[in-house]
Amino acid sequence: MQHLIVSRLRSAGLSALLLSPVSYARQQEPVVPDLPTQLKILKQELAAQRAALDVLTHEVEAQRLRQRQRQRASSGTSLVAPGNAAQLDTQLEAQRGTGNGDGQAEPLASPQATEPLARRQTAAAGAVGRPPKRDTRPPAVAPLFEQPGVLTPRGKLVLEPSLQFGYSSSNRVALVGYTVIPALLIGLVDVRETKRNTFTAALTARTGVTNRLEAELKLPYVYRSDSAVSRELFTGTAIDRVFNTSGRAVGDAEYALRYQLNDGGADSPYFIGGFRFKSRTGRDPFDVVTDCTKRCVGENVSGTGLPLELPTGSGFFSVQPSLTWLFPSDPAVFFGSVSYLHSFKRSGISRLVLGGEREFIGEIKPGGVFGFNFGVGLALNDKASFSLGYDHNSIARTRQNGVPVAGSVRTQLGTLLLGYSYRLNEQRTLNVSVGAGLTRDTPDVSLTVRIPTNF
Repeated sequence: MQHLIVSRLRSAGLSALLLSPVSYARQQEPVVPDLPTQLKILKQELAAQRAALDVLTHEVEAQRLRQRQRQRASSGTSLVAPGNAAQLDTQLEAQRGTGNGDGQAEPLASPQATEPLARRQTAAAGAVGRPPKRDTRPPAVAPLFEQPGVLTPRGKLVLEPSLQFGYSSSNRVALVGYTVIPALLIGLVDVRETKRNTFTAALTARTGVTNRLEAELKLPYVYRSDSAVSRELFTGTAIDRVFNTSGRAVGDAEYALRYQLNDGGADSPYFIGGFRFKSRTGRDPFDVVTDCTKRCVGENVSGTGLPLELPTGSGFFSVQPSLTWLFPSDPAVFFGSVSYLHSFKRSGISRLVLGGEREFIGEIKPGGVFGFNFGVGLALNDKASFSLGYDHNSIARTRQNGVPVAGSVRTQLGTLLLGYSYRLNEQRTLNVSVGAGLTRDTPDVSLTVRIPTNF
């Protein structure tokens, strides 16, 4: 009977239960994963959650900062603190993988572990979006002055062709004689009117040595045309005399370096230090022929004393340190700078007069130029902006042989400037600035057109 029961159990497939109960119990136990592998997966998921939390935290901080800056709900040109943007980019890059103990990224262990991480990354990106990559450079404004505010990024090249036109006029009245009573003059009246036109075409190249250091080279070509209307001195004539002269040649080449001193931000200004060196590549004013037979000063003076051909350079080496600041306050950007131009003196100078003779002058030391400017720039949209500013220069007296030149006084030059900027495409921008002279010695009007091109 027992033998019959065993045979039936075998026929039913239960022989394993009767003959080997221990092996059957082992087959029914759940398979426990390897503990190190499970810890590794949990650590990766925890690191991914921390990265996503950091992204959300920094995005909330950036949103709060933008709300404080704008003070309104419109979406104009944003001036987000570059430091926060850089941190956001760093956190987003951290989502691509997690690090091990030695700081090297290691791949996820299994598709089951990577799938939750990918879902979290997609959800975080869909909720807050990836912010545009920003750098720590100052905001761009429509340029008004010679020193630009935005530095060229490292490895980039900017070629900027420009054309500048300036017009100025001046009147001079000289009384040659003596007065018997205040209302009676015995002598002649010398009246002169001078009109000057200046065209300067230049090619400027700027490159970023680092993200904070920029080098610049400027090569100008100058054309000048002067007209002087006067009465012949020491003669009793009622006929006006017109004296025309012009000159065209390469101007003084300039070299400049600019360095961004700090990162700045929404609540702090940007500071940029600059140093400019001006050469003597232009035509020297002491080498052009002057309309004097023998001498232009002293006794036996003959001629007008005016140059028969206009110079295109200053004739002196000069250096100019400067400090520029920009303060963003969305939607406006306030900017300004201070500078000082120092010209090195020259000794043994002589002037060329008619007949090829030279009149010895001696040592000439041009006066230093202290300058400052300030303005505000506004962005109209993502392509157009305009700026309004004021530029002032105070020129000290020129000295000859250590003594101030007769008739030389401190000169004040004040100019009101208005600039426009329009981005033509990703590489080119059109910049136009107009200046109006506010003092008698300042050019009446100046017009500058620039087209910087990025490479």
